[in-house]
Amino acid sequence: MTEAHLLHELLRVAAQRNPDALALTEGGRTLTYGELASQVERAAAGLLHLGLQRGQRVGIWLEKRVEGVVASFAAPQAGGVMVPINPLLKPEQVGHILRDCDVAVLLTSPERVPLLGPVLQACPALHAVVLTPSIGLDPTAAASGSLAPEAAAQVPHHMAAVAWPQLLDQPPRPGHRVIDTDMLAILYTSGSTGRPKGVVLSHRNMVAGAKSVSSYLENRAGDVILAALPLSFDAGFSQLTTAFHTGARVVLLNYLMPRDVLRTMEREKVTGLTAVPPLYIQLAGMEWPASINTHLRYFANTGGRMPRDTLQALRTRVPAAKPFLMYGLTEAFRSTYLPPEEVDRRPDSIGKAIPNAEILVLREDGTECAPDEPGELVHRGALVGLGYWGDPEKTAERYKPLPVGVGGRESGLVLPEMAVFSGDTVRRDAEGFLYFIGRRDEMIKTSGYRVSPTEVEEVLYATQLVGECAAFGVDHPVMGQAIEIVATPPAGAVDVDVPALMAQCKQRMPAYMVPAKVHVYPGPLPRNPNGKIDRKSLAEQTLNR
Repeated sequence: MTEAHLLHELLRVAAQRNPDALALTEGGRTLTYGELASQVERAAAGLLHLGLQRGQRVGIWLEKRVEGVVASFAAPQAGGVMVPINPLLKPEQVGHILRDCDVAVLLTSPERVPLLGPVLQACPALHAVVLTPSIGLDPTAAASGSLAPEAAAQVPHHMAAVAWPQLLDQPPRPGHRVIDTDMLAILYTSGSTGRPKGVVLSHRNMVAGAKSVSSYLENRAGDVILAALPLSFDAGFSQLTTAFHTGARVVLLNYLMPRDVLRTMEREKVTGLTAVPPLYIQLAGMEWPASINTHLRYFANTGGRMPRDTLQALRTRVPAAKPFLMYGLTEAFRSTYLPPEEVDRRPDSIGKAIPNAEILVLREDGTECAPDEPGELVHRGALVGLGYWGDPEKTAERYKPLPVGVGGRESGLVLPEMAVFSGDTVRRDAEGFLYFIGRRDEMIKTSGYRVSPTEVEEVLYATQLVGECAAFGVDHPVMGQAIEIVATPPAGAVDVDVPALMAQCKQRMPAYMVPAKVHVYPGPLPRNPNGKIDRKSLAEQTLNR
């Protein structure tokens, strides 16, 4: 086999090419590609032994661990579907996911299974729970295959309780028939706007994404990629797929403090880092070990626009590293990137379409916008997902047939092509570069103007008088909505100088954009489970005070 078409084939091809190359590091253990591929093959056989049928879902509720990675590739190799569940979700949210997509097998840890309690009883499709070794358990004991009685007691009697070594104790066997358009994964959104909803992705989506992203990041064998994002997040899982496609090594990191990220980058000689802006904001205010600049080849953002001052601070910390500014949709995995050579000319741009994708900017009537005319970002191509699991209404809102005459759609094509209508407002300049304006459901309508909260936040960061901030609209009898902000003190300060901040806002903003109120938040702003600042939750908390 020389080319991968299915997710698990990424590993198989890499192992055939160089079985002794290092593939995955977690804490003190590192697996080669040969060892990792062997574990995946055995775990797939174990899932089949448990009765996993074609297309059945395998839930994974773990912090970043080797076992979680193995299960993520073993489930599709067996012919099933992986459902990575964010480890920060609460038991009620986990239960919703398990029931929503009828998870058949759940992989979790002895430390986590007691938290689920009655949740497991209410999951009729779940027939087996696989428990990893306890964190910190001696490797010899972990390999024994025994299941601690107290952990097994947490699993309902009508379900099989299986120790991880027992799952691996099966001879290899062929999985169910799978092709690249089959369902591969269900990635659940954070649920900050309600219960989590599952985005369904195919093998083609993820493999095409791996090939596309690794091509412009120029990933290669010998790279060391830090997996700091949750693997339940599309950009987080992309760290695995891009690495395995190119034969690079992935370092799994469950960090408590931003300093842990820098220490790991220094220790493991990380060459590639992808993170969300809130983490970069924290890292930009720290001193970086000088050695990181000798090996970090690139840093990339996702999950929101990088504040310009943060970007500049990072470039000062690691001048040898190339910055990649990216934009992605879980519904289409990845969408755009700005090449490093364009960053100085257009630092606010989200770039152009990634390889093998087309990004359109459309009016409400489906026609294409003129240069610099705001419109909806629409993504077409091999990365467009399969919709929202079990939710035809939400699917119809986002996944729509591409109009005739738009992009590559000629009138003679009879079958419809589904594209993702993102709900994000962008503009495209005369040279084809895209600029994010805001999400339709987050735009602030004040005094007859539509204001993007990210535009307000960008100015606030530029003042250097805040640490983190979030802007949102509050109902107002005259203006429609008033702009309010929540901000934390800048590094080294104990408070926000609100008068000075407001003076800067009046100097830098048009009158309609100046915040009506500043709420000071003492510590880091709350995040959703994907690490993004939770603007909606902050707005609700502020209004309920």
